[in-house]
Amino acid sequence: MSNNVELINNSNDWIKWIEDSISRKLIKYYEFEQFCNIQEIGFGGFGKVYRANWKNYYKYCALKSFYNFNDATVKAIVREIQFQREVDFHDNVIRFYGVTTSSKDDQRKEYMLVMEYADNGTLRKYLQENFRNLTWNDKFNLAFQLVSAVSCLHDEGIMHRDLHSNNVLIHQNTVKLADFGLSKRIEETSNSQSKTFGLIPYTDPKIFNRNTSTLYLLNKKSDVYSIGVLLWEISSGQPPFHGIPYDVGLAISISQGLREEPIPNISKDYIKIYTDCWNIEPDNRPTINRVVDELKAIITKENIIIKDFHLYNVNNNVQLSYDHQLSNLNVKVSESTNSLHGDLSQLIQNFDMMDTKDIESSISINQFEDNFNIIINNMFNFFHDGDEEGKQKVLSYLNEQNITLQEIKNLLLNNQNNSNSIYLLGKFNELGIGISVDKQKAFGLYQKAADLGNVLGITDLGSCYKYGIGTVVDKKKAFELNQKAADLGNTYGINNLGHCYQNGIGIDIDKKKAFELYQKAADLGDSSGMSNLGYCYQYGIGTDIDKKKAFELYQKVADLGNSLAQYKLAMMYENGEGIVKNIDKAIYWYNKSAKQGYQKAQNKLEKLKNKK
Repeated sequence: MSNNVELINNSNDWIKWIEDSISRKLIKYYEFEQFCNIQEIGFGGFGKVYRANWKNYYKYCALKSFYNFNDATVKAIVREIQFQREVDFHDNVIRFYGVTTSSKDDQRKEYMLVMEYADNGTLRKYLQENFRNLTWNDKFNLAFQLVSAVSCLHDEGIMHRDLHSNNVLIHQNTVKLADFGLSKRIEETSNSQSKTFGLIPYTDPKIFNRNTSTLYLLNKKSDVYSIGVLLWEISSGQPPFHGIPYDVGLAISISQGLREEPIPNISKDYIKIYTDCWNIEPDNRPTINRVVDELKAIITKENIIIKDFHLYNVNNNVQLSYDHQLSNLNVKVSESTNSLHGDLSQLIQNFDMMDTKDIESSISINQFEDNFNIIINNMFNFFHDGDEEGKQKVLSYLNEQNITLQEIKNLLLNNQNNSNSIYLLGKFNELGIGISVDKQKAFGLYQKAADLGNVLGITDLGSCYKYGIGTVVDKKKAFELNQKAADLGNTYGINNLGHCYQNGIGIDIDKKKAFELYQKAADLGDSSGMSNLGYCYQYGIGTDIDKKKAFELYQKVADLGNSLAQYKLAMMYENGEGIVKNIDKAIYWYNKSAKQGYQKAQNKLEKLKNKK
């Protein structure tokens, strides 16, 4: 199979390359009709992921589809095929099995990748759900397997370029590195400037910082930086800079030296490994093989047990596995939710040529269009804590980015093949953001986003049925949609499902079940889930009354900026529930909540000030 795929210029040529490889039996082709028990298990900006059986074989495989079958998509497919085939002999790299095709209504043939299936999903999801039960042995296992996989890539002359916790999969406690759509050969990256990068916290800050006259050229040390962030994430159990928008401001701060704080009570040697990896100067970072060796030293010193540790060769750190048959299907492809291949961000077209001080004022309309996805993804997450808060955050964000409502509306209208864009246009219609309120149109857009598998589209469609927004009230349908979102692992859906059980919406009241769902959402870091869990403890819903616990939960969520939690925290200070009565602190938190537009807090604030 030719390695010189960069010479191909358009999707027709890419497709010809794939078909030629199939005809020469370099890529296995699977008839789509031979797959059965097909079930959607994930989705993102790139497309959808399905679990399926092939013929009568009992193990699962994963089918990875794509929304937009254009030049960039086909090029990424080819890259993923090419690079994964070179390294999937390693036990910690997801395996590529072949391709299949499905036909659209217009008879266009679109390729789907046939991959391994992972029953535990992404590393991020795995840590969110299991971190409390993980021992340090488990964490070192994850860390060592991850760096061994990246070491294998580098030994084969490949740089991943998009390492983050949604591109690392877990199957039965085993790491599987995935998503090679942005990968390049080392010689390619060292001879050209990079203008693309993945999620900001995992991205080499040298891409952001241009204070030197010498242009920084991407090399293997950029992957090492990402590894440092991932090792921190494994030790902490949460994504880096959790709760902070992944935007230009964060990029600037990271380029100026911002890093996550080390987690207390862990090995100083482990901390040194990841802090060395995220050194601002690439030349001061270790090689990936040195990281492997240093982790080995800790594992040996601490008598940590790692499965098949003796099989990892001292020289090249590769654990070989020669069984490439479909009968060993184990691992699912990435469930990344932000871009074509794992949150691909093209933040600013010429970002790598700027001084830090010039960045904030440099986003032109053309650059804005180029970076549409990251702007949409930022706004997409604003509505999690409530519609009014979300609306204010959108307006503030657009103002900060010097983007008019007309410009964002036009771009939303012109990008209706993007499910996040469809969902946001629904929000704009429901709340009257830059346009007249049209709840029926909002309902139709939520339905369209939900049909594409957009999880917030699903939950907001449930809210439409719950409250009769643009449609008739159908509480059973509302329950079913929230159940679907919860089954997909969405914390918003889990929290909403708890509300259904608490209030008997489409299902019999079950306060214990509601409490359990709020607890699950809270454990996954959902702020609304934490707030509702606090409410359960405050009033004894599905559990015993524990006002101190309620106060602690409200405090945690209030610190994250949730206006409802700030209001409830203020009430507890005002009434002396779970904490010593303190009117000054009550006023402080009512004021914080009121500033975010929470009207009840404003009313309370005025009454308290009048009393004082």
